[in-house]
Amino acid sequence: MRRRLFQLCLVVLALAGPASAAKAETCRDWRFGAASYIVCTFDPAKDDMRLFWQKPNGRPYRTFSALSRGLENEGRSLVFAMNGGMYESNFSPVGLHIEDGRQLAKVNTKTIKGRPSQVPNFYKKPNGVFYWGAGDAGVLETGQFLAQRPKARFATQSGPMLVIDGVIHPAFLVKSRDFKPRNGVGVTEDGKVHFVMTRGRVSFYEFARVFRDGIKAPSALFLDGGTAPGLFAPSLRRNDPPSHGGYGPIIAVVK
Repeated sequence: MRRRLFQLCLVVLALAGPASAAKAETCRDWRFGAASYIVCTFDPAKDDMRLFWQKPNGRPYRTFSALSRGLENEGRSLVFAMNGGMYESNFSPVGLHIEDGRQLAKVNTKTIKGRPSQVPNFYKKPNGVFYWGAGDAGVLETGQFLAQRPKARFATQSGPMLVIDGVIHPAFLVKSRDFKPRNGVGVTEDGKVHFVMTRGRVSFYEFARVFRDGIKAPSALFLDGGTAPGLFAPSLRRNDPPSHGGYGPIIAVVK
């Protein structure tokens, strides 16, 4: 009897081990189509997701290392971070920024007209808002966000939208030759939040397909691209320094 119980315990441990390890691994390498990506997944009902911009002294954090040190001084630790949207030369958010219930920057509804190559990414409408709070998260086109006014403890506005209600942004070209590093966020039907960072260069259209066809997120938002994308993921030994002086809004998961 003891021998059978011992064998049964070994079987249970064997089954539980990989599952526990998989649960602990929030960031993973993933291939979709001809490109490689990093996908980091979190549950807003369980994980402490936050948005940061300024230190207590009013100066921007600018780097993941500075944010990590600030959290350590408070007895907390940085688990994950990603640049959280576009920002001005002084590192202030271009659009809406709600941090722990406080609106530090208002919604940007400005329109810039011109050829697609002349319009900055943020203004390639529709743009959108990634928001979360009270165990819930979502991505909405800016007009929808203003109309619905969802309860948001945290929110960051960026653009363009990648996927809107299952449809890829109409301005994206299937055969585009505009290949760049990119990062973005989408929320799936089960409420999970998926942050995606390219490992190389892809077009807007291919990046949008990652969310719509790969991750199956009905709506997804572009966060930044070119030299700006940055990732902090200790499990992947990533602590990306900013390429031009610093980051503005930083999305983070803390413990």
